[in-house]
Formats: sequence, C-alpha cells, structure tokens
Amino acid sequence: MLMPSIFGESLFDDLFDDFARPVKNVARYSAPAATVMRTDVKETESGYELDIDLPGYKKEDVQAQLKDGYLTITATTKTNEEKKDEAGKYIRRERYYGTCSRSFYVGEDVEQEDIKAKFEDGILKIVVPKKDAKPKVEENKFISIEG
Repeated sequence: MLMPSIFGESLFDDLFDDFARPVKNVARYSAPAATVMRTDVKETESGYELDIDLPGYKKEDVQAQLKDGYLTITATTKTNEEKKDEAGKYIRRERYYGTCSRSFYVGEDVEQEDIKAKFEDGILKIVVPKKDAKPKVEENKFISIEG
C-alpha cells in the first residue's frame, strides 16, 4: 500500500533528492517565502511607485511603518492544514506562523502623510513622493595651534 510522503509532494521526491538533486528545495518545506515580497520600484517625475507582491495575504495581515527615513513593510501569516483519514486519525498535520518584512530608505524628509498605499489582488501599491533634500550647511571647525 502506498502511503503519502510525510516530507514531499510525491512518494519518490525524498528518495531521489539525495542522489539526483543534492540541494533540496527549502521552499517546499517552509512557508511560501520564496515568492513573498518581490518588489518592483518605478521612478516617476513626482516620486517612486512600489509594487510589492504579497500572494495569499489579506489587507489586515499587512502593515506599513515609516521610522527614521525607512519605510518598513511587514506581513504576518498563519496557516493550519490538517488531513485526516476516515476514522478521524491524523495522517498529516502542518502549521506555519511567520512574519516577513522589508525596508526601503525613502529619506528623512518624507512624512507619513505623504505616502499613499493601496492593497489590491495580493499586491501592495505604494507611492512615495520625491522630496528635495535640504543641503546641510557645512560648518568649519578649526583647531587652535599654539606657537
């Protein structure tokens, strides 16, 4: 009788992984992190547009924070997959709880009110305006020389 593989998607995945494919596909065993947070950044005349892929996430799972000139996007997920046989005994039970985040430096002159965000169809769209950096006045400091 063939039993479902505990570790892989098919009966032979684990058997041949060590011989034919010595580097295992880690994404298969963990969360879908390999495809999470892929980001497209587009520069426009007025600012920057970020399209961040967050497949499988809901709007309430995603948070954006601006602190010290860094825009940080955080997504949290939890899944619970249970498979039972006819008698109600567990064949396989898997849970995943995880958080991923990504930070972008947008400048210390950008204010929270300036940033616009929209979550639609698993894509977080963020618009960050360009701000003219205020030039810092260079102050000359001299060391006194005794003679």
